[in-house]
Amino acid sequence: MQKNYSEDRKIDPSQGNFLGDGTPNNSNRVEIGPTLLAIDEWKKAGLIQPNLPKMREYRWKRLTQHIVDRNWGGLLMFDPLNIRYATDSTNMQLWNTHNPFRAVLLCADGYMVIWDYKNSPFLSSFNPLVKEQRSGADLFYFDRGDKIKIAADSFSLEISELISNHGGNNMNLGLDKGMIHGIRALEAQGFQIMDGEECTEKCRSIKGPDEILAMKCASHSCEASMHEMQNKISIGMSEDEIWAELHKSNIARGGEWIETRLLTTGPRTNPWFQECGPRQLQNNEILAFDTDLIGCYGFCVDVSRTWWIGNNKPRADMVFAMQHAHEHIMTNMKMLKPGVSLRDLTFKGHQLDAKYEKGKYSCRFHGVGLCDEWPLVSYADNFVDGAFDYELQAGMVLCVEALVSPEGGDFSIKLEDQVLVTEDGFENLTKFPFCPFLMGEA
Repeated sequence: MQKNYSEDRKIDPSQGNFLGDGTPNNSNRVEIGPTLLAIDEWKKAGLIQPNLPKMREYRWKRLTQHIVDRNWGGLLMFDPLNIRYATDSTNMQLWNTHNPFRAVLLCADGYMVIWDYKNSPFLSSFNPLVKEQRSGADLFYFDRGDKIKIAADSFSLEISELISNHGGNNMNLGLDKGMIHGIRALEAQGFQIMDGEECTEKCRSIKGPDEILAMKCASHSCEASMHEMQNKISIGMSEDEIWAELHKSNIARGGEWIETRLLTTGPRTNPWFQECGPRQLQNNEILAFDTDLIGCYGFCVDVSRTWWIGNNKPRADMVFAMQHAHEHIMTNMKMLKPGVSLRDLTFKGHQLDAKYEKGKYSCRFHGVGLCDEWPLVSYADNFVDGAFDYELQAGMVLCVEALVSPEGGDFSIKLEDQVLVTEDGFENLTKFPFCPFLMGEA
Protein backbone atom coordinates (compact mmCIF):
# COMPACT_ATOMS: atom_id res chain seq x y z
CA MET A 1 0.00 0.00 0.00
CA GLN A 2 1.34 3.45 -0.88
CA LYS A 3 2.03 5.63 2.14
CA ASN A 4 1.17 9.30 1.83
CA TYR A 5 3.78 11.87 2.80
CA SER A 6 1.23 13.47 5.10
CA GLU A 7 1.30 10.35 7.28
CA ASP A 8 4.99 10.96 8.03
CA ARG A 9 4.88 14.74 8.28
CA LYS A 10 7.08 16.06 11.08
CA ILE A 11 6.32 18.72 13.66
CA ASP A 12 9.88 20.01 13.22
CA PRO A 13 11.37 19.04 9.83
CA SER A 14 14.85 20.08 11.01
CA GLN A 15 14.92 17.18 13.51
CA GLY A 16 14.90 13.42 13.13
CA ASN A 17 12.33 10.93 14.34
CA PHE A 18 12.22 12.44 17.83
CA LEU A 19 11.89 16.00 19.05
CA GLY A 20 14.17 17.61 21.62
CA ASP A 21 11.80 16.50 24.39
CA GLY A 22 12.11 12.82 23.45
CA THR A 23 8.64 12.53 21.92
CA PRO A 24 7.83 11.38 18.34
CA ASN A 25 8.38 14.03 15.68
CA ASN A 26 5.07 13.22 14.06
CA SER A 27 2.34 15.76 13.38
CA ASN A 28 -0.32 13.03 13.47
CA ARG A 29 0.55 11.74 16.93
CA VAL A 30 -2.00 11.46 19.73
CA GLU A 31 -0.09 13.23 22.50
CA ILE A 32 -0.23 17.00 22.65
CA GLY A 33 2.81 19.24 23.06
CA PRO A 34 4.44 22.54 22.15
CA THR A 35 4.13 23.96 18.67
CA LEU A 36 7.02 24.73 16.35
CA LEU A 37 6.65 28.41 17.29
CA ALA A 38 7.50 27.62 20.92
CA ILE A 39 10.26 25.16 20.01
CA ASP A 40 11.96 27.72 17.76
CA GLU A 41 11.74 30.41 20.45
CA TRP A 42 13.28 28.07 23.02
CA LYS A 43 16.16 27.27 20.67
CA LYS A 44 16.88 30.96 20.14
CA ALA A 45 16.78 31.55 23.90
CA GLY A 46 19.22 28.68 24.54
CA LEU A 47 16.67 26.72 26.58
CA ILE A 48 16.91 22.94 26.92
CA GLN A 49 13.71 20.97 26.46
CA PRO A 50 12.78 18.33 29.03
CA ASN A 51 13.02 14.64 28.26
CA LEU A 52 9.37 13.69 28.64
CA PRO A 53 9.83 9.91 28.94
CA LYS A 54 12.26 10.55 31.82
CA MET A 55 9.90 13.11 33.38
CA ARG A 56 7.02 10.63 33.25
CA GLU A 57 9.13 7.91 34.81
CA TYR A 58 10.26 10.28 37.59
CA ARG A 59 6.65 11.11 38.43
CA TRP A 60 5.55 7.46 38.31
CA LYS A 61 8.38 6.32 40.61
CA ARG A 62 7.87 9.22 43.01
CA LEU A 63 4.12 8.70 43.27
CA THR A 64 4.51 4.93 43.72
CA GLN A 65 7.02 5.51 46.51
CA HIS A 66 4.60 7.84 48.27
CA ILE A 67 1.99 5.06 48.16
CA VAL A 68 4.44 2.50 49.55
CA ASP A 69 5.62 4.88 52.29
CA ARG A 70 2.02 5.30 53.50
CA ASN A 71 1.37 1.55 53.51
CA TRP A 72 -1.48 1.78 51.02
CA GLY A 73 -2.56 -0.80 48.48
CA GLY A 74 -2.99 1.92 45.89
CA LEU A 75 -4.01 5.47 45.09
CA LEU A 76 -7.20 6.25 43.17
CA MET A 77 -7.23 9.62 41.44
CA PHE A 78 -10.12 11.55 39.89
CA ASP A 79 -8.59 15.05 39.93
CA PRO A 80 -7.68 15.85 36.28
CA LEU A 81 -4.35 17.36 37.28
CA ASN A 82 -3.40 14.36 39.39
CA ILE A 83 -4.25 12.22 36.38
CA ARG A 84 -2.08 14.49 34.24
CA TYR A 85 0.76 14.13 36.73
CA ALA A 86 0.47 10.33 36.84
CA THR A 87 -0.02 9.68 33.11
CA ASP A 88 0.86 12.95 31.31
CA SER A 89 -2.33 12.43 29.29
CA THR A 90 -5.21 14.83 28.81
CA ASN A 91 -8.85 14.56 27.81
CA MET A 92 -11.26 17.49 27.87
CA GLN A 93 -9.54 18.85 30.98
CA LEU A 94 -11.95 21.65 31.87
CA TRP A 95 -15.07 19.56 31.20
CA ASN A 96 -13.52 16.81 33.28
CA THR A 97 -13.20 19.15 36.29
CA HIS A 98 -16.97 19.20 36.76
CA ASN A 99 -17.81 15.89 35.05
CA PRO A 100 -15.35 13.38 36.55
CA PHE A 101 -15.35 10.71 33.87
CA ARG A 102 -11.63 9.85 34.16
CA ALA A 103 -9.84 7.97 36.93
CA VAL A 104 -6.41 6.45 37.47
CA LEU A 105 -5.45 3.72 39.93
CA LEU A 106 -1.77 3.42 40.76
CA CYS A 107 -1.11 0.26 42.74
CA ALA A 108 1.63 -0.27 45.30
CA ASP A 109 3.63 -2.35 42.81
CA GLY A 110 3.53 0.46 40.22
CA TYR A 111 0.79 -1.07 38.06
CA MET A 112 -1.26 1.79 36.60
CA VAL A 113 -4.73 1.68 35.04
CA ILE A 114 -6.70 4.56 33.54
CA TRP A 115 -10.48 4.74 33.09
CA ASP A 116 -11.17 7.16 30.26
CA TYR A 117 -14.07 8.31 28.11
CA LYS A 118 -15.47 5.18 26.49
CA ASN A 119 -14.52 6.21 22.94
CA SER A 120 -11.04 7.50 23.73
CA PRO A 121 -8.91 4.89 25.52
CA PHE A 122 -6.12 5.59 23.01
CA LEU A 123 -5.37 9.01 24.51
CA SER A 124 -2.87 7.58 26.99
CA SER A 125 -1.49 4.83 24.75
CA PHE A 126 1.71 6.82 24.10
CA ASN A 127 2.76 6.28 27.74
CA PRO A 128 3.97 2.70 28.36
CA LEU A 129 3.71 3.26 32.12
CA VAL A 130 -0.09 3.10 31.76
CA LYS A 131 -0.64 -0.66 31.62
CA GLU A 132 -4.39 -0.72 30.94
CA GLN A 133 -7.03 1.56 29.44
CA ARG A 134 -10.61 0.98 30.61
CA SER A 135 -13.87 2.95 30.92
CA GLY A 136 -16.62 3.20 33.50
CA ALA A 137 -15.42 5.66 36.16
CA ASP A 138 -18.15 8.20 35.32
CA LEU A 139 -20.08 8.17 38.58
CA PHE A 140 -21.94 11.48 38.27
CA TYR A 141 -25.67 12.09 37.89
CA PHE A 142 -25.68 13.62 34.41
CA ASP A 143 -24.16 10.46 32.97
CA ARG A 144 -25.76 7.75 35.13
CA GLY A 145 -29.08 9.20 36.29
CA ASP A 146 -30.82 7.24 39.03
CA LYS A 147 -28.68 4.14 38.52
CA ILE A 148 -25.31 5.49 39.66
CA LYS A 149 -25.10 2.80 42.33
CA ILE A 150 -24.98 0.03 39.71
CA ALA A 151 -22.04 1.71 37.99
CA ALA A 152 -20.33 2.45 41.31
CA ASP A 153 -20.62 -1.17 42.45
CA SER A 154 -19.14 -2.40 39.16
CA PHE A 155 -16.30 0.10 39.35
CA SER A 156 -15.51 -0.77 42.98
CA LEU A 157 -15.27 -4.46 42.05
CA GLU A 158 -12.65 -3.60 39.44
CA ILE A 159 -10.66 -1.65 42.04
CA SER A 160 -10.89 -4.55 44.48
CA GLU A 161 -9.61 -7.02 41.90
CA LEU A 162 -6.70 -4.78 40.92
CA ILE A 163 -5.66 -4.20 44.53
CA SER A 164 -5.83 -7.94 45.11
CA ASN A 165 -3.49 -8.55 42.17
CA HIS A 166 -1.19 -5.52 42.47
CA GLY A 167 -1.64 -4.05 45.94
CA GLY A 168 -1.05 -7.08 48.14
CA ASN A 169 -4.70 -7.07 49.25
CA ASN A 170 -3.89 -3.98 51.30
CA MET A 171 -7.29 -2.33 51.79
CA ASN A 172 -5.88 1.09 52.66
CA LEU A 173 -6.81 3.05 49.53
CA GLY A 174 -5.79 6.65 48.89
CA LEU A 175 -8.48 8.75 47.20
CA ASP A 176 -8.09 12.36 46.11
CA LYS A 177 -11.61 13.43 45.06
CA GLY A 178 -14.42 10.92 44.85
CA MET A 179 -18.16 11.01 44.13
CA ILE A 180 -20.36 9.92 47.04
CA HIS A 181 -21.70 6.74 45.41
CA GLY A 182 -18.19 5.66 44.50
CA ILE A 183 -16.91 6.19 48.02
CA ARG A 184 -19.78 4.21 49.52
CA ALA A 185 -19.20 1.35 47.05
CA LEU A 186 -15.49 1.24 47.82
CA GLU A 187 -16.17 1.17 51.55
CA ALA A 188 -18.66 -1.64 51.01
CA GLN A 189 -15.83 -3.61 49.42
CA GLY A 190 -13.91 -3.19 52.67
CA PHE A 191 -11.57 -0.38 51.65
CA GLN A 192 -10.33 2.10 54.24
CA ILE A 193 -10.36 5.43 52.39
CA MET A 194 -7.24 7.49 53.04
CA ASP A 195 -6.40 11.13 52.27
CA GLY A 196 -5.10 10.86 48.73
CA GLU A 197 -5.02 14.63 48.20
CA GLU A 198 -2.39 15.06 50.92
CA CYS A 199 -0.32 12.39 49.16
CA THR A 200 -0.51 13.91 45.68
CA GLU A 201 0.11 17.46 46.86
CA LYS A 202 3.24 16.44 48.78
CA CYS A 203 4.41 14.30 45.86
CA ARG A 204 3.95 17.04 43.26
CA SER A 205 5.67 19.69 45.39
CA ILE A 206 9.21 18.53 44.53
CA LYS A 207 10.04 18.99 40.85
CA GLY A 208 12.49 16.68 39.12
CA PRO A 209 15.20 17.89 36.69
CA ASP A 210 13.04 17.50 33.59
CA GLU A 211 10.05 19.12 35.24
CA ILE A 212 12.22 22.14 35.97
CA LEU A 213 13.35 22.28 32.34
CA ALA A 214 9.72 22.02 31.23
CA MET A 215 8.69 24.81 33.59
CA LYS A 216 11.44 27.09 32.26
CA CYS A 217 10.24 26.45 28.71
CA ALA A 218 6.64 27.11 29.74
CA SER A 219 7.70 30.32 31.51
CA HIS A 220 9.50 31.57 28.40
CA SER A 221 6.41 30.93 26.26
CA CYS A 222 4.14 32.64 28.78
CA GLU A 223 6.35 35.72 28.83
CA ALA A 224 6.47 35.80 25.02
CA SER A 225 2.67 35.77 25.13
CA MET A 226 2.67 38.58 27.68
CA HIS A 227 4.88 40.67 25.41
CA GLU A 228 2.52 40.04 22.51
CA MET A 229 -0.46 41.07 24.61
CA GLN A 230 1.37 44.21 25.74
CA ASN A 231 2.24 45.13 22.15
CA LYS A 232 -1.41 44.81 21.06
CA ILE A 233 -2.78 47.14 23.73
CA SER A 234 -4.35 50.38 22.53
CA ILE A 235 -6.62 52.97 24.14
CA GLY A 236 -10.26 51.98 23.74
CA MET A 237 -9.70 48.22 23.77
CA SER A 238 -11.92 46.36 26.19
CA GLU A 239 -10.43 44.32 29.00
CA ASP A 240 -11.80 41.21 27.30
CA GLU A 241 -10.12 42.10 24.00
CA ILE A 242 -6.79 42.59 25.75
CA TRP A 243 -7.14 39.35 27.73
CA ALA A 244 -8.00 37.47 24.54
CA GLU A 245 -4.54 38.27 23.16
CA LEU A 246 -2.90 36.33 26.00
CA HIS A 247 -5.19 33.36 25.37
CA LYS A 248 -4.43 33.42 21.65
CA SER A 249 -0.67 33.60 22.14
CA ASN A 250 -0.68 30.87 24.79
CA ILE A 251 -2.64 28.44 22.61
CA ALA A 252 -0.49 29.26 19.57
CA ARG A 253 2.57 27.95 21.46
CA GLY A 254 0.93 24.77 22.70
CA GLY A 255 -0.33 26.13 26.00
CA GLU A 256 -3.62 24.83 27.31
CA TRP A 257 -5.88 27.26 29.17
CA ILE A 258 -6.08 30.16 31.63
CA GLU A 259 -7.65 29.42 35.00
CA THR A 260 -9.02 32.88 35.90
CA ARG A 261 -10.11 36.19 34.33
CA LEU A 262 -7.93 38.49 36.43
CA LEU A 263 -7.22 41.43 34.15
CA THR A 264 -8.71 44.80 34.98
CA THR A 265 -8.09 48.45 34.20
CA GLY A 266 -8.36 51.80 35.94
CA PRO A 267 -10.66 51.90 38.99
CA ARG A 268 -11.74 48.27 38.39
CA THR A 269 -8.34 47.16 39.69
CA ASN A 270 -9.55 48.10 43.21
CA PRO A 271 -10.83 46.04 44.86
CA TRP A 272 -8.82 43.22 43.31
CA PHE A 273 -10.43 39.99 42.08
CA GLN A 274 -12.88 41.66 39.76
CA GLU A 275 -12.95 39.74 36.47
CA CYS A 276 -12.16 41.27 33.10
CA GLY A 277 -15.16 42.56 31.20
CA PRO A 278 -16.30 45.06 28.59
CA ARG A 279 -14.76 48.16 30.19
CA GLN A 280 -12.62 50.06 27.67
CA LEU A 281 -9.12 51.10 28.61
CA GLN A 282 -8.72 54.87 28.93
CA ASN A 283 -5.62 57.01 28.51
CA ASN A 284 -3.41 57.34 31.61
CA GLU A 285 -4.64 54.34 33.55
CA ILE A 286 -3.28 51.30 35.31
CA LEU A 287 -3.75 47.82 33.82
CA ALA A 288 -3.13 44.89 36.16
CA PHE A 289 -3.34 41.16 35.55
CA ASP A 290 -2.49 37.73 36.90
CA THR A 291 -1.68 35.15 34.20
CA ASP A 292 -2.87 32.01 36.06
CA LEU A 293 -1.89 30.35 32.81
CA ILE A 294 -1.60 26.64 32.07
CA GLY A 295 1.07 26.64 29.42
CA CYS A 296 3.31 24.26 27.53
CA TYR A 297 3.64 20.74 28.94
CA GLY A 298 0.69 21.49 31.22
CA PHE A 299 2.74 23.65 33.59
CA CYS A 300 1.24 26.61 35.35
CA VAL A 301 2.98 29.95 34.89
CA ASP A 302 1.57 32.25 37.53
CA VAL A 303 2.94 35.76 37.03
CA SER A 304 1.39 39.14 37.81
CA ARG A 305 2.29 42.52 36.39
CA THR A 306 0.88 46.03 36.58
CA TRP A 307 1.40 48.45 33.70
CA TRP A 308 0.88 52.15 33.22
CA ILE A 309 -0.87 52.96 29.93
CA GLY A 310 -0.77 56.58 28.88
CA ASN A 311 1.24 59.58 27.79
CA ASN A 312 1.40 61.28 31.20
CA LYS A 313 3.34 60.06 34.21
CA PRO A 314 1.51 58.07 36.91
CA ARG A 315 0.64 59.75 40.20
CA ALA A 316 3.14 59.74 43.05
CA ASP A 317 0.93 57.46 45.20
CA MET A 318 0.87 54.91 42.36
CA VAL A 319 4.65 54.98 42.04
CA PHE A 320 5.09 54.56 45.79
CA ALA A 321 2.67 51.63 45.85
CA MET A 322 4.49 49.97 42.95
CA GLN A 323 7.89 50.40 44.59
CA HIS A 324 6.46 49.06 47.86
CA ALA A 325 5.02 45.99 46.10
CA HIS A 326 8.31 45.39 44.30
CA GLU A 327 10.24 45.61 47.58
CA HIS A 328 7.75 43.19 49.14
CA ILE A 329 8.30 40.38 46.65
CA MET A 330 12.03 40.94 46.18
CA THR A 331 12.77 41.04 49.91
CA ASN A 332 10.62 38.00 50.66
CA MET A 333 12.09 36.08 47.74
CA LYS A 334 15.51 36.31 49.35
CA MET A 335 14.30 34.16 52.25
CA LEU A 336 13.85 31.13 49.98
CA LYS A 337 16.28 28.28 50.54
CA PRO A 338 16.13 24.68 51.79
CA GLY A 339 15.42 24.33 55.50
CA VAL A 340 13.49 27.57 55.93
CA SER A 341 10.22 26.95 57.74
CA LEU A 342 6.93 27.99 56.23
CA ARG A 343 6.23 29.73 59.54
CA ASP A 344 9.25 31.98 58.98
CA LEU A 345 7.99 32.82 55.50
CA THR A 346 4.81 34.08 57.16
CA PHE A 347 6.25 36.10 60.03
CA LYS A 348 9.63 37.27 58.74
CA GLY A 349 10.68 39.32 55.75
CA HIS A 350 9.03 42.42 54.35
CA GLN A 351 5.77 43.59 55.89
CA LEU A 352 3.20 45.73 54.09
CA ASP A 353 2.47 49.24 55.28
CA ALA A 354 -0.60 49.46 57.49
CA LYS A 355 -2.53 51.43 54.85
CA TYR A 356 -2.32 48.43 52.50
CA GLU A 357 -3.12 45.80 55.12
CA LYS A 358 -6.86 45.47 54.54
CA GLY A 359 -6.54 45.04 50.77
CA LYS A 360 -3.57 42.64 50.84
CA TYR A 361 -3.48 39.38 48.91
CA SER A 362 -4.70 36.07 50.35
CA CYS A 363 -1.17 34.69 50.71
CA ARG A 364 2.48 35.69 50.70
CA PHE A 365 3.67 32.60 48.80
CA HIS A 366 2.12 29.52 47.27
CA GLY A 367 3.44 26.43 45.56
CA VAL A 368 3.01 25.97 41.82
CA GLY A 369 3.42 23.14 39.32
CA LEU A 370 0.60 21.89 37.12
CA CYS A 371 -1.55 24.48 38.92
CA ASP A 372 -1.43 26.38 42.19
CA GLU A 373 -0.19 23.68 44.56
CA TRP A 374 0.79 22.97 48.16
CA PRO A 375 2.05 24.73 50.21
CA LEU A 376 0.24 27.99 50.88
CA VAL A 377 2.06 30.57 53.02
CA SER A 378 -0.43 32.97 54.57
CA TYR A 379 -0.06 36.40 56.09
CA ALA A 380 0.18 36.49 59.88
CA ASP A 381 -3.49 37.24 60.52
CA ASN A 382 -4.56 34.12 58.62
CA PHE A 383 -1.90 31.80 60.03
CA VAL A 384 -3.25 28.52 61.45
CA ASP A 385 -0.78 26.84 63.76
CA GLY A 386 0.07 23.34 62.55
CA ALA A 387 -1.60 23.60 59.14
CA PHE A 388 1.68 24.08 57.29
CA ASP A 389 4.35 22.96 59.74
CA TYR A 390 7.00 22.12 57.14
CA GLU A 391 10.30 23.34 55.72
CA LEU A 392 11.30 24.25 52.19
CA GLN A 393 13.12 21.65 50.11
CA ALA A 394 15.17 21.97 46.95
CA GLY A 395 12.96 21.39 43.93
CA MET A 396 9.97 23.28 45.28
CA VAL A 397 8.65 26.12 43.13
CA LEU A 398 6.82 28.97 44.83
CA CYS A 399 5.11 32.13 43.65
CA VAL A 400 5.85 35.19 45.74
CA GLU A 401 2.92 37.60 45.84
CA ALA A 402 2.18 41.25 46.43
CA LEU A 403 -1.12 43.08 46.21
CA VAL A 404 -0.85 46.70 47.22
CA SER A 405 -4.38 48.03 47.17
CA PRO A 406 -5.18 51.26 49.03
CA GLU A 407 -8.44 51.00 50.96
CA GLY A 408 -11.08 53.01 49.12
CA GLY A 409 -8.57 53.82 46.37
CA ASP A 410 -8.93 53.89 42.61
CA PHE A 411 -6.09 51.52 41.75
CA SER A 412 -4.23 48.39 42.84
CA ILE A 413 -0.72 47.11 42.17
CA LYS A 414 -0.45 43.35 41.61
CA LEU A 415 3.00 41.73 41.28
CA GLU A 416 4.06 38.08 41.35
CA ASP A 417 7.15 36.10 40.37
CA GLN A 418 7.67 32.33 40.13
CA VAL A 419 10.75 31.06 41.97
CA LEU A 420 12.60 27.73 42.15
CA VAL A 421 14.14 26.66 45.47
CA THR A 422 17.64 25.38 44.66
CA GLU A 423 20.18 23.45 46.73
CA ASP A 424 21.82 26.67 47.93
CA GLY A 425 19.10 29.30 47.59
CA PHE A 426 16.70 30.21 44.82
CA GLU A 427 16.41 30.96 41.11
CA ASN A 428 13.83 33.43 39.89
CA LEU A 429 12.22 31.84 36.83
CA THR A 430 10.38 35.05 35.94
CA LYS A 431 12.27 37.37 33.61
CA PHE A 432 9.51 39.78 32.56
CA PRO A 433 10.46 43.37 33.44
CA PHE A 434 8.53 45.64 35.77
CA CYS A 435 6.81 48.70 34.36
CA PRO A 436 9.46 51.49 34.35
CA PHE A 437 6.83 54.23 34.57
CA LEU A 438 5.29 52.87 37.74
CA MET A 439 8.76 52.10 39.12
CA GLY A 440 9.61 55.80 38.73
CA GLU A 441 12.39 55.02 36.28
CA ALA A 442 10.90 56.68 33.20
